[in-house]
Amino acid sequence: MMMTLAYLWTQRHSLQPKITTQEGNLCRGEIINNTITALKSTRTFIIAPYFDDRESKITCVIGIVHHKKVKDLFCWFCCQPDGEIYLSKAAIYVHSDQFGFPYAAADMPCLEPQNCDPNFVSISWARKGNIDQLPRFEIKKTRKVETFPIEFTVCISTMFGNYNNVLQFIQSMEMYKILGVQKVMIYKNSCSQLMAKVLEFYIAARTVKIIPWPITSYLKVSPRWRFMEDGTHIGHHRQITALNDCIYRNMYRSKFVLLNDIEEIILPIKHPHWKIMMSSLQEQNPGAGIFLFETHIFPKTIYASAVSVAVLVHKESIVSCLIKLKTTIE
Repeated sequence: MMMTLAYLWTQRHSLQPKITTQEGNLCRGEIINNTITALKSTRTFIIAPYFDDRESKITCVIGIVHHKKVKDLFCWFCCQPDGEIYLSKAAIYVHSDQFGFPYAAADMPCLEPQNCDPNFVSISWARKGNIDQLPRFEIKKTRKVETFPIEFTVCISTMFGNYNNVLQFIQSMEMYKILGVQKVMIYKNSCSQLMAKVLEFYIAARTVKIIPWPITSYLKVSPRWRFMEDGTHIGHHRQITALNDCIYRNMYRSKFVLLNDIEEIILPIKHPHWKIMMSSLQEQNPGAGIFLFETHIFPKTIYASAVSVAVLVHKESIVSCLIKLKTTIE
């Protein structure tokens, strides 16, 4: 017991922010607003940092890393106007659903300094250097609220392969609205020109929000779900990372967040829409915060069949950077 406590104290102490000083003007690094940013010579890709104070005052960095070669990363917090820079070692939590690929989704929480509230963070593999030469990422912040502005948000993992199934997409959007969805977030890699016009319509109607997902500009994407040693880096356009980012984007903004594919729809049998359905499910399962819905795909032949899983996350069970979540989506 004593050895365990000593290890936990040492591990937490090593992650505490440390002060370093730098002469001259601070926080002059380039501000990055891209959805995906490659860190030079680190085999690391940053999606976005999010402020998370549910367990401790941390910045959780959502990213993609080479899980065998990325061992150490540091968060550089620049606190104005006192002229102090805080270095905090990131804890790198790699998601278990790698399927053999060298690159995987990762949560990288960094403890923030207690005496300042940084708005930007830089990520580096080194403890020393010039912060002005590092890219800066704005820390996305959301605060706890009593009433959520949105009841249901749908996260569509990735739209890729020059997606062109316009009829399917329109049917899904209209069905979502009937079921009570206010917002659909789509991580778009590529689609056809006709599909782009349809997206513009739903964006103007404030139903759809597009998040650019240019993953193919950085990594070789495999058409298969499992690594085949063919020189590719990731599978399925790294949809797990996109869904993880979507959860954090909607923290304290949406009461429920649904994670599924565009062809999947949760259709209630006993209830007219999702709000009544979820109220009923919560009454039956008062301690549950995550609900799994098994979906059955109608086969084209009597021999073909498939089963997948959609996940609906309740507001009180949003993924924490400090706890690994075993996801069943692929």
